[in-house]
Amino acid sequence: MKVVFDESLVTGNEMIDEQHKELIGKIGKLVDCCEQGGGKIEAIKMLDYLAEYTEFHFGEEEKLQEKVAYPAMEGHKAQHEAFKKAVEELHEMLIEEEGPSEAFVAAVNKNVVDWLFDHIKNLDQALAAYVQENAGK
Repeated sequence: MKVVFDESLVTGNEMIDEQHKELIGKIGKLVDCCEQGGGKIEAIKMLDYLAEYTEFHFGEEEKLQEKVAYPAMEGHKAQHEAFKKAVEELHEMLIEEEGPSEAFVAAVNKNVVDWLFDHIKNLDQALAAYVQENAGK
């Protein structure tokens, strides 16, 4: 499965979009590594980086939400926490296995790729629209 940032994921907020491009690029490399038979150590390193970058990105989004007093902030933050938990579970799954299995790749596609794309297209695009509408108020 090819994981790429495309026009359907654009929020219109430069900071969010640039960070999403980085995040999706790293997820794409993780999926490619797993599908091409990459080793356990390589996959763990990529997943660790993904966890670190996700922490940074979600922190930046949450600061933006606080700055503009975003009314849906609590629900958005709860979604971020759920994603971080899913990444932790994937890390545990990978540690227990000999390497990235088909089940692991399927879990990454469902719990990371599908989740993130849905999150961006719904919650993040709504956040960016709110920020744009309330700029300068």
